[in-house]
Amino acid sequence: MPPPHGFRYDVHTDGTVVVTHHGRAAATLRGPRAARFLAEIDAGDPQLVMARWTGNYRRGNERAARLHPRHRR
Repeated sequence: MPPPHGFRYDVHTDGTVVVTHHGRAAATLRGPRAARFLAEIDAGDPQLVMARWTGNYRRGNERAARLHPRHRR
């Protein structure tokens, strides 16, 4: 699966963090959640962290999992 791309984040003066994906707002983080997000961005791959925080990381394997014999009815 290719790594996620197209994410950006902007930190506003009041501490709010807005995460965008291809120019559209995907998440708005305030207070302690914003601080935790910024600490995590510094520690890891920013694109992967933003994909995880916005919930946009589950791409590519859903169809394959749905077709697995274990999931058939």
